[in-house]
Amino acid sequence: MTGTRKAVAALFLLPALVLLGALVVYPIGYSLIRSFYDANGDGFAGIDNYKALFTDDGIRTALKNNIIWVVFAPTVSTALGLIFAVLTERVRWGTAFKLVVFMPMAISMLAAGIIFRLVYDQDPDKGVANAVWVGVHDTFAQSSAFPKAHPGRESPLRPEGGGFITSAPVHTGQVVSLPLVGVAPDQMPDSAKKAVAAKSEPGKITGTTWQDFTRGKGVGRLGAPDPSELGYAGMRIEAVKGGEVVASTKAADDGTFSLPGKADGAQLRLPASNFKEPYNGVDWLGPSLVTPAIIGSYVWMWAGFAMVLIAAGLAGVPRELLEAARVDGANEWQVFRKVTVPLLAPVLAVVVVTLMINVLKVFDLVFIIAPGSSQDDANVLALELYRKGFAESQPGIASAIAVFLLLLVIPVMLFNIRRLRREVRR
Repeated sequence: MTGTRKAVAALFLLPALVLLGALVVYPIGYSLIRSFYDANGDGFAGIDNYKALFTDDGIRTALKNNIIWVVFAPTVSTALGLIFAVLTERVRWGTAFKLVVFMPMAISMLAAGIIFRLVYDQDPDKGVANAVWVGVHDTFAQSSAFPKAHPGRESPLRPEGGGFITSAPVHTGQVVSLPLVGVAPDQMPDSAKKAVAAKSEPGKITGTTWQDFTRGKGVGRLGAPDPSELGYAGMRIEAVKGGEVVASTKAADDGTFSLPGKADGAQLRLPASNFKEPYNGVDWLGPSLVTPAIIGSYVWMWAGFAMVLIAAGLAGVPRELLEAARVDGANEWQVFRKVTVPLLAPVLAVVVVTLMINVLKVFDLVFIIAPGSSQDDANVLALELYRKGFAESQPGIASAIAVFLLLLVIPVMLFNIRRLRREVRR
């Protein structure tokens, strides 16, 4: 009877065992064998493919990035999940908030990668991250309206330190012309008005700064305001004498300006601040920030997963212990740190270990979000496996990377299994 029961059990397990062998055991065994062969698969390479794991620059970068991923991505996701779970426990709209935070889990890695490729776009008109960043920056440091302006032909100005300065000193009673070109008509300030020639004033230095360009060949006079030309409204003008600024002013909407008598004998300077390029935000997908940016997209997806598991564990925490701690005089931070977190330690361990295993296999987000120019800097082991195996036709090294990844995952899995067994014994 016992033998019959075992045979029936084996018969029911057989399909699963066949699938397990075909889809798991055989690929692992084949990859292990293939990792000892050269790229062509004809010659035995020994451990050369494994040596390449620590000598190839691309693989070393991928290994370094994987370490960053394993350290930060699970930690940040779990911390945010814990904060969300605790803070939403007592509010009426907590369930709705958890639903919103968990929703990214319903999105595939491919879709999330496409979304964040747009979020991190360098152009503030397209990328949400830079739209917010530029908006905050321009609130405190507004960019110039004349970034492309420069002196034209026969101009009295010469370049100096990112700005421009007159070649000769000016004197009171003199009318100074500071013509510039290079600003497109649609980029001129909205307040700009038609430029007018300034009038001489005793004891003062007056002048005009304007866009000295009129469309059409042979149209307009060089060095003098024409009816269709606009003044550089808001252009800052400084009087510099002996390397020091003795007076300064801003041009009116029609480009005219006036400086006091103490500017006599000074040179007039248009400082570099007039020509500061517009702030285009942060290069999120550049070599230095691409890995943190992609980790941010991963956290956006998986913080909801961590929150749901931690919230389930939090529901099982005895309320009597929390109330006893409050009665003993503990504040909410002490209750959270000394009581809630220790009681949630098993759940937190499950979340962290699960995310660590998931992070070691991350591929989709890096492949989709990182542009070609930064993909080498964002490289991870799973992506390098794909590149070596398919793009560079080096299946031996790709198999070695696959075996190495398996060796990295096994200790984490064993730790998780041992911890689960201890929980069952309790």
